[in-house]
Amino acid sequence: MHEQIRYRMPAEWEPHTATWLAWPHYHGDWPGKFEPIPWVYAEIIRNLALHERVELIVNNAAAVRQARRVLKRADALSSNIRFHSWPTNRIWLRDSGCIFLRQTDHVSATPGPATQGSVTLAAKFRFNAWAKYSNWRYDEKIGSLMSKAAHFKEIRPLSAEKRIVLEGGSIDVNGAGTILTTEECLLSKVQERNPHMSRVQYERAFADYLGAPQTIWLGRGILGDDTHGHVDDLTRFVAKNTVVTMVEPNSKDVNHAPLRANLRRLQAARDQDGRQLTIVELPMPQPVVFEGRRLPASYANFYIGNGIVLAPVFNRPNDRIALNTLAELFPSRQIVPIYSGDFIWGLGAMHCMTQQQPA
Repeated sequence: MHEQIRYRMPAEWEPHTATWLAWPHYHGDWPGKFEPIPWVYAEIIRNLALHERVELIVNNAAAVRQARRVLKRADALSSNIRFHSWPTNRIWLRDSGCIFLRQTDHVSATPGPATQGSVTLAAKFRFNAWAKYSNWRYDEKIGSLMSKAAHFKEIRPLSAEKRIVLEGGSIDVNGAGTILTTEECLLSKVQERNPHMSRVQYERAFADYLGAPQTIWLGRGILGDDTHGHVDDLTRFVAKNTVVTMVEPNSKDVNHAPLRANLRRLQAARDQDGRQLTIVELPMPQPVVFEGRRLPASYANFYIGNGIVLAPVFNRPNDRIALNTLAELFPSRQIVPIYSGDFIWGLGAMHCMTQQQPA
């Protein structure tokens, strides 16, 4: 009897055991503006720890003591926080961390009832700092440390030729067989992740390793994105058949055309069952600029936790629209606005810094 075990990447709204975070320390990600960043973290951790365990990676023992002091002052220190003293280069665990998978039913060549197994896996893709930075050696090891601490069996996804470079922010899944990604990040000439891989090879890898045989390809990302168009700044699944997608109403804004093109692709797309998607449009925040640079501020970079949604806001008029829209999409979850006007100077927000561990 031939038997195959299948795995899938659960949707973010499915129950979590924990959320993984890494405490900020690298001033180079927020040059001249690092001081408020630990306090933003404290606010995020305070809210998350009310709903699920927080697995907090801190650079060393001295940094653990410092993090505890900040958390205590911010009324965020909790028994629901577990500290891990591991060195990191940066804090963007969505991209550097492993991707936790859940086993689905055994599929057997002989008829009979499906059985649920107990093995859990963590996909450890290669990480090369978005093919941009030289300091990534610690971050490349973080996924393995996470999977070991969580007692998940590590797998290292391969293409036909070599291990695959993939960041968690470049994909988004509905947990039922469909995945979102962008051509700019994975297929364009500007990136140097997997030049040996074709569109078809990516789709095969998504099916084999993430349980997502249906890929929806979007085009380009937003201005200021440091990652070559990560999808978690553009379009996110909020239910099995529903996505929220960013649009830019101002036709003179540089983001207007690429976001409109992505919307057209979504309108033509089909999910794993051949059905059209329900599409909820969300206007971009009015531009966030610091030191003359347009920053990748996007309401799509929210994080779905147990019972809550952490929503980045930027003190812009469209903040209210974003919060109201998320409240309608997640009626059973508390929508927690996190001021990210300083945080976005690091070129990431709530989703970029988190990694969920499914229950």
